[in-house]
Amino acid sequence: MNVAVLKTKAEQALSEAFSGAAAELPGSSEIRKLRLDAMGRFGALGLPHRRVEEWKYTDLRNLVKEVLPAPAASKGVSVADIEAALGALAGLEAHRVVFVDGRYEPDLSALVANEDVSAASLATLLDNDTSAVELLDVSGRDDDAVLALNTAYAADGSVVDIAPLATLDKPVLLVFVRASETPAFVAVRNVLRVGEGAIATVIEAHVTLPKAARDFQLNAATKVIVGKGAKLGHVKVALEAGGGVHLSNWLTELGPDADYAGFHFTASTGLARNQVAVTFAGEDARIDLSGAFLAREGQHIDTTLVVDHAVPKCVSRELFKGVLEDHARGVFQGKVIVRPDAQKTDGKQMAQVLMLSPDCEFDSKPELEIYADDVVCGHGSTSADIDDDLVFYCRSRGIPEAEARALLIESFIGEALEKVEHEGLRDALGELAHNWLRRIEPARSVA
Repeated sequence: MNVAVLKTKAEQALSEAFSGAAAELPGSSEIRKLRLDAMGRFGALGLPHRRVEEWKYTDLRNLVKEVLPAPAASKGVSVADIEAALGALAGLEAHRVVFVDGRYEPDLSALVANEDVSAASLATLLDNDTSAVELLDVSGRDDDAVLALNTAYAADGSVVDIAPLATLDKPVLLVFVRASETPAFVAVRNVLRVGEGAIATVIEAHVTLPKAARDFQLNAATKVIVGKGAKLGHVKVALEAGGGVHLSNWLTELGPDADYAGFHFTASTGLARNQVAVTFAGEDARIDLSGAFLAREGQHIDTTLVVDHAVPKCVSRELFKGVLEDHARGVFQGKVIVRPDAQKTDGKQMAQVLMLSPDCEFDSKPELEIYADDVVCGHGSTSADIDDDLVFYCRSRGIPEAEARALLIESFIGEALEKVEHEGLRDALGELAHNWLRRIEPARSVA
């Protein structure tokens, strides 16, 4: 007997909205077919819910009750608005590429095009490049409903290419600004391709203008391909003030001898789900995944990792730290897979959280799936309040209690921030964390 699965209001709305939006989305007939197939997969899967193991702590079917419309074209956004929204990040000297409500804004961007780096609009490539199908293709991830939605709906994004052997003297900063004064749904797709032997830093910053609606829905995905012997620092900063939904996917593939350092900084978002999937495709590669998440007032931040050691002699490190208070909830799920042929694998993982009030919650699920016998792997997870003895020690040195607690929290988060190699970026993230702890609004951090 076949049992019909009832669709929620949001699931029905997503399917119906796609029927109306499909003709307006960029791309050839082949790309339109790819989108249609992706929407079909979403229709079969539906929004993930607690009975899906990977989503047991973040039940989207229950949390997302309705679907917001696409944003209208935003007008009057200035460079000064972008600077204010970026806060401490505004001081970074960078190749800047700006998107407002998911649409590329060349007049607000400052990309210094040269032979080492190029950044193109995904929408332009989908309309004009016959080989652009690969930009949306996510073969092998057919079981991911959120990624299927991104493939179906992604209207724009950035395609960044770093030339082989290039060494960028400043980072590429992709700025995604939320400006719509009415609640809106935006889907963006980015592609980062780092050529053989290149060295670069790429930053994705998701920020909000003061006039923007508090409610929003964002679905962002980034494909990352790191070539042989290349080194990439990849940082995502999510500072989208409000009660919206931020869904993010990173899909990373590493070539031989590649070095990838990925970092997530998430704060002030109502519901955030950061998914990272890394596949080792060449021997002697190394990853260092880390991040810091800060949540209060019922905010929910979920970090989910899958690190696939598919080849021998690779190294993976993961360190995530969080601070929770006032009914906030943090989730960490980290799976490390070591395939049968992946001998000489070295993998270590740690998640640590400070719980500053008794009404917050931290759910942690570290996993190891090891099918090889010559490996060194380990994982751990801790959660606790601030050590009262350390607070007492600070107070005995004349530091007020509130200041002592803030200093100890900053020190705790600082261990994760130290993973960011770029000094200016590391300092900016430290300032953002400092402002969050002292409840300073982002705009006030601009000199």
